[in-house]
Amino acid sequence: MSQDQQPSAELLDTLYTELRRLARARMRNLPPGNTLQPTALVHEAFLRLNKTDGQQWNSQGHFFGAAALAMRQILVDQARRKSRIRHGGEQKRMDVDDIDLPIELPVDDLLALDQALTRLEKDDPRKAQIVMLRYFVGLEREEVAEIMGISLRTVDRDWRYIVARLQRDLEAEAS
Repeated sequence: MSQDQQPSAELLDTLYTELRRLARARMRNLPPGNTLQPTALVHEAFLRLNKTDGQQWNSQGHFFGAAALAMRQILVDQARRKSRIRHGGEQKRMDVDDIDLPIELPVDDLLALDQALTRLEKDDPRKAQIVMLRYFVGLEREEVAEIMGISLRTVDRDWRYIVARLQRDLEAEAS
């Protein structure tokens, strides 16, 4: 990017703060044993976004869509890495607070979710974008509607379809 196209430091600060808030909210739902922290996730996402030479963000939605994709890729890469045998992928993980109850990390669930999302993306990119913004970035329904320029009713209708389809796909994958 040329000097006049680069975002201001104030804008970068705002985007960083917002992404960090969203990453913190998203990562609260991850299972025990996750070693990736929200700050590291945001930093890694920024690095990936920064690698795209000449990339210009047309809108807030465009930026958050790219950030959601970067965060998804980072979480999937981490899940794949943890599922490898040399990283203990075949071993059951245990919560150290309650040593009697073995808890498996749903690494396979994240990988299966990634595959289901890839299929959804081929069939309906808009619905896949909604998942990316809601699940991986942690935006609320209203925020997704505003960023994507669609009605809240459309987001809600699509979300019902998405949940049913992903549940069906994930159950089929499990059996």
